Amino acid sequence: MHPILADAGSQFGVTPAKLIAQVVTFGLVYFVLNRYAFGPVTAMLEARRKRIADGESKLEKIARDLAAAEENARIIVGKADAESNRLIKEAGEGAVLLAEKKRQEAITEANGIIAKSREAAKLEQEQLTVQLKREFGRMVVDATTRVTGKVLNNDDQERINRETAAQVSL
Repeated sequence: MHPILADAGSQFGVTPAKLIAQVVTFGLVYFVLNRYAFGPVTAMLEARRKRIADGESKLEKIARDLAAAEENARIIVGKADAESNRLIKEAGEGAVLLAEKKRQEAITEANGIIAKSREAAKLEQEQLTVQLKREFGRMVVDATTRVTGKVLNNDDQERINRETAAQVSL
């Protein structure tokens, strides 16, 4: 050995035997730690890193699935909204058509009632006219009987009634 190195080694307490023993001890400790400590710890860290990477990829997949589900829900809600608007519009149109139909039915029914009322009034007027003519004929017969002083038979009364009815036109 070099004298400076031998001096430095003896000054620090380093001898070749101690150095070799320490290198062998270090090698043994390194081998044991590498085999029984560093290897399992490294494997455990690698497994943990892999689980974290798997978790991140699953998280990304879940995020993509969530985005797709939200888009799907948005599409479904849009379709449902459009369908509900269409149904509301159809219901409104149906209500308008039904109201118009009911209005037309009411008008038709009212016209029927008016026509029946007019016919009933016409029949009543005809009946009153007939009654009035009879009454007028009876009054003419009574007046004739009083004026002439003669009692009229049924044929005379009928003839006077016909003539009077023909002359009186209401």
